[in-house]
Amino acid sequence: MRKSLFSFSLLASLTLTSCSTVLNNLPGVYTLEIQQGNIIDQNMINQLRPNMDKRQVLYIMGSPMLVDYFHKNRWDYVYSDQPSGEDRVEKKVFLVFKTVDGQDKLSGLYGDFKPSNLPVVKPSDEKIVDLPKRDIDRTLWEMMTGLFGFDGSDTESTTPKTAPKSQVDLPL
Repeated sequence: MRKSLFSFSLLASLTLTSCSTVLNNLPGVYTLEIQQGNIIDQNMINQLRPNMDKRQVLYIMGSPMLVDYFHKNRWDYVYSDQPSGEDRVEKKVFLVFKTVDGQDKLSGLYGDFKPSNLPVVKPSDEKIVDLPKRDIDRTLWEMMTGLFGFDGSDTESTTPKTAPKSQVDLPL
């Protein structure tokens, strides 16, 4: 009786601990950062303007996560991030299109982000650097051939030999 009670309590405690979250928070155990969906940030939302066509929106936002069969004029973008075992953070944006003159144009946006009224200005990382002009007497090829004795000073062999114009023989 005691053995069966002990084995039953051991089995019950193991079963209950397997369902607990204590094992998820053990020190020294590495958990991955899990990212799913389309990465959405405020800069992308700020680039969206009313009456943009679907191609332009697709270029800025990427392909939508869901194009609903029953709502073909709505694109759903969902991004979830769970950094290293912490609580999951989920961001959603829904874009609504309206057909104008046979083309689908962006007419609305709702979700976790709000567009800014400021104009979109991307800071440039390009810098202009003025380099001083290099004074090179000889090119790299001339320096290499100069090591083997072909320094280009032998101009007589490269120029064709022609008779001076004053000594032209005329037939008699």
